[in-house]
Amino acid sequence: MEIKFHLALPCKDIEETRAFYMDVIKASPGRQTGQWLDVDLFGHQLTFTQSGNFNFDFKNYRLEEYILPSFHFGVIVPAEDWKELYTRLNGMDLEITTEATFMQDKVGEHLSFFVQDPNGYMVEFKSFKHPKDIFAT
Repeated sequence: MEIKFHLALPCKDIEETRAFYMDVIKASPGRQTGQWLDVDLFGHQLTFTQSGNFNFDFKNYRLEEYILPSFHFGVIVPAEDWKELYTRLNGMDLEITTEATFMQDKVGEHLSFFVQDPNGYMVEFKSFKHPKDIFAT
């Protein structure tokens, strides 16, 4: 059995959220109503529930010389998918943040970039140089 990840999050507007994940990220839709939406993000289930305004303080942390958002989520994709996503999203009117190679020449080396969704969530896309390093210590 292949294990899938599920994450449920509040959202401000179901339609804006749907448009971002389906039209911009090119994720697949799942079940939905007027109050919630399932998104297939590279085989993992995100559920967004209409909640109106909510407050998240994006505290930061430092990794190497970069300042990164503490509260974020994302997916790990193969290098070809990462390059396609980065190129496509970078060509749109979106703010791509922290496009970088982290831990260069070390165990865990990976490419990464962040994009903000309409709810204020920072979504990270990673690609490891060596996939076996994802959980390496």
